[in-house]
Amino acid sequence: MTIFKTLRTLSLSAALVAAPFTLAIAGDNTGAKAGPSAPAPKDAAKFTPAVTPKPLSSQVNKGLAWLLEHQLPNGGWGQGEESVGMGQGMEALKDKGNVADTCMAALAVIRSGSTPSSGPHAKAVSKALTFVLSEIEKSDADSLAVTDIRGTRVQGKIGPYVDTFMSANLLAETKGKIEDPALARRHASALAKVLRKIEKNQRQDGSFEGQAWAPVLSQAMAAKGLNKAAQAGERVSGEALKRTEGYAQGQFDSGKKAFSGEGGAGVNLYSAAASSGALSDSANTRAIEEQVLREEVKNAKNDKERKQAEARLKDHDDARTVRNNVQGALVEKLADPSFVSGFGNNGGEEFLSYMLVSESLVTKGGKEWADWDKSMTANLNRVQNPDGSWTGHHCITGRTFVTASALLVLTADRAPVPLAAQLKKG
Repeated sequence: MTIFKTLRTLSLSAALVAAPFTLAIAGDNTGAKAGPSAPAPKDAAKFTPAVTPKPLSSQVNKGLAWLLEHQLPNGGWGQGEESVGMGQGMEALKDKGNVADTCMAALAVIRSGSTPSSGPHAKAVSKALTFVLSEIEKSDADSLAVTDIRGTRVQGKIGPYVDTFMSANLLAETKGKIEDPALARRHASALAKVLRKIEKNQRQDGSFEGQAWAPVLSQAMAAKGLNKAAQAGERVSGEALKRTEGYAQGQFDSGKKAFSGEGGAGVNLYSAAASSGALSDSANTRAIEEQVLREEVKNAKNDKERKQAEARLKDHDDARTVRNNVQGALVEKLADPSFVSGFGNNGGEEFLSYMLVSESLVTKGGKEWADWDKSMTANLNRVQNPDGSWTGHHCITGRTFVTASALLVLTADRAPVPLAAQLKKG
């Protein structure tokens, strides 16, 4: 059964070996020998969508309008109304701004074509960014936390430090897009602080402390944040990138073509989406250095320099093979309705997983991406609430996170990837 047929028949309302190389980078004294490496700050990549984006649909615009209507006066977003089945225990957090929900909502607005300084919703993005910066600035220097707002549904379900990883994504994606000098300085300081926190608290195996129901999804957002920052030219530890990529590779058994359930609450979709998403982000980072290495091979002064560059290119090719194997296994599993349905009905975890799958497949392109995007779009449109929002039915049910995640799925064709990654497919 094809991906298209599987997703067409699925009702979302009810179910919806790392290859080593070495690259010295400014500020990195880790001596890393494996994994992707960050370009130096002056080598920030140019970004472009991986495919030609579709025009924003009426459903997307309706969802955006709902998000914008529910932005709080301080610029943040609370987790919003939850499913009735979750009870009223978190009513106090409904309209209390928090970092993770704010980052997800802001990223959804950014995908529609706004930045902190331009576009129809520039003011909303700028206010959201200011809220996030204020929380980061109040946080300590050493722990993994970037906010003292605790006990949110998202933290409890995918990780207590998800705010940190989400903020890395928002700050990386808005780098270089802030015209106000004072805000730009605050942004630069906050992004550097968040990256230091992540690097300082990363475990040897690439994971992070913090119990949750499905922490592998938080792990995927950490990978995305680190790689986006590296691609934007931030000083990111090569060792941190290496560990992040290694952890994602460890979620996949190439012999059995199976994904580990570790950290995925026993839901295979979560682990597969997290692994594929992280390795796609890693491949995008690697693609930047590949351009440099190919120039080094071409302009090598002697055989030694040429062979060193060729060996490092071979490492990149090996890592890309792993990524391709993971994507291939993911595509095969997408033909299974029970796999796509995740936990069995839709929570924010499913929507976030769909976003990770979408952002992985869009870099692959081709029929698999087109089938997935067409079917997922049809299903998400069908289960959208009349007011423009989307609702979760288990675990993460807050409308802010679920709606933002759904919008990021629907606009995955607008997700920025380094131009080098777009040109180096396969």
